[in-house]
Amino acid sequence: MTARLPTLVSRSFASSPLANAAFRNFYIGSIGAALGYTMQATISAWLMATLTTSALMVALVQSASTAPTLLFGLFAGTLADIVDRRRVILVTQVLLFAATLMLGASALIGIVGPVSLLFLTFLVGAGFTFYLPAQQASINELVSRQDLSRAVALGSVAFNVARAVGPAAAGALAAAMSSGATLVLGAFFFVPMFVAMRRAPLREAPLPGVPERLISGVMSGLRFVRHSASMRAFVLRNLTFSVCASAFWALLPVIARDQLGLGAGGFGLLSASFGIGAIIGAVSIPGLLSKQPMNTIVSQGGILWACAILIVALTGITALALLGAFCAGMAWVYVFATLSAGTQSSAPGWVRARAVSMNLVATQGCLAIGSAVWGAVANGVGTHWALGVSAVSVIALQWLYRRVRVEMGEEADVVPGARLPELAIASEPSPDDGPVLIQLEYRIDPANRDAFLKAIQKVGPTRRRNGATSWRVFRDLGEEGRFVERYVIASWAEYVRLRARMTMADSQLQQRAAALQRPGVPIRVSRFIGVTDAAFSGT
Repeated sequence: MTARLPTLVSRSFASSPLANAAFRNFYIGSIGAALGYTMQATISAWLMATLTTSALMVALVQSASTAPTLLFGLFAGTLADIVDRRRVILVTQVLLFAATLMLGASALIGIVGPVSLLFLTFLVGAGFTFYLPAQQASINELVSRQDLSRAVALGSVAFNVARAVGPAAAGALAAAMSSGATLVLGAFFFVPMFVAMRRAPLREAPLPGVPERLISGVMSGLRFVRHSASMRAFVLRNLTFSVCASAFWALLPVIARDQLGLGAGGFGLLSASFGIGAIIGAVSIPGLLSKQPMNTIVSQGGILWACAILIVALTGITALALLGAFCAGMAWVYVFATLSAGTQSSAPGWVRARAVSMNLVATQGCLAIGSAVWGAVANGVGTHWALGVSAVSVIALQWLYRRVRVEMGEEADVVPGARLPELAIASEPSPDDGPVLIQLEYRIDPANRDAFLKAIQKVGPTRRRNGATSWRVFRDLGEEGRFVERYVIASWAEYVRLRARMTMADSQLQQRAAALQRPGVPIRVSRFIGVTDAAFSGT
């Protein structure tokens, strides 16, 4: 048995994404960055408690750390899509390193105050907010598609290891040295990711044409999610779980103190049990995805969460509460890591970081709002009832949205479609000229009418999520079988991007509609550009 162990480990490593040197360096950097962030958040809260007796100021440390996700999350995802992701990660690591080092040095010198502590904590939170979408969206560029689910699960292991180990390590180091020295040491945990990204290859080429602007990029991301059934499903399942799961995090200190009669050590023990369960859950996800549909894993994760929280709600025995926290950690990763893998497998490269950031914003928003709601419920009816209601709510919402299914994306969903021919136009408009009207005329035989209408209806969402502001099909009242597809794009630059954004799946849907065209009659495509006010004034 002992002789077989090295062989087993060697085979597991060879089949793991960690066998890829670029991903291995990236993964080590991810662990370091997550540890640096959790250590900074832990020490900053303790440091504030030593600077002031105000409970509000201590609570504001957590707000300063998480508020940037709500404020800048969508912009962070957009930036990671329209700028080289590697550059975004490099800049954020420099910011995280500098802000943490400055905070640690200020604490060592003795010049840090509550306001400067909040400001530097906010900077660290902002840096991590811009880092995380770029980091998660970069996984696709470093591993093959068949390794994606395992790579995302390993990412969950990294973050949950940091969640479990970071605060404990920070506390031990602060006790052995000082808060300032711990922060200085923590700053160097951001260095491995900087080194890894300096060496990482860039695989995905930017789309042709004029790069998107930040605000229009945010709107493009929101439009894509709105008109993508798979993205809407991921966000909805995220929201329905997060808003209920926030009860556990909001009430965990109260559970340890009042329900179990434990002190700070007991609170840490519950958190560690949750973290260990999360690690075990993350390790098991690749095997589960190879045997079960993604929707089943997410649904089972929700059921496991509800059962775990009911155990915690109903018990006053520490051992049972630890078991419940352990199962809750497994369920947490089953839901969120699986949804993250699905999001990254379903979003094309041009919008992937925006899709990731929307899920992150949804999670953070639900945790922030839900925590306040469940705290108020606990004040009114007690912690037991609040936890019980949250557990039942998870099951009820899963049943209510049982038809909203989440699935792993196919390769055709993200691979660019066939390169379209160059536009045959006399003079190309300026990037900001517009709006642009595209019109396609179809001639459909009566026998194919119903099939064509079903096929062209599926084309509409692809036009909208790739850039069209409006889309509609018209039938000619004067000529039987003549249908006109029209869609409008805001500008010429956006139209060029729309053509480049089409995936293989988009092309296949369009080809199914085009295949029903009357034989021997070509589809006529017309392009129109909006006439400016200056042109009218010159007539």
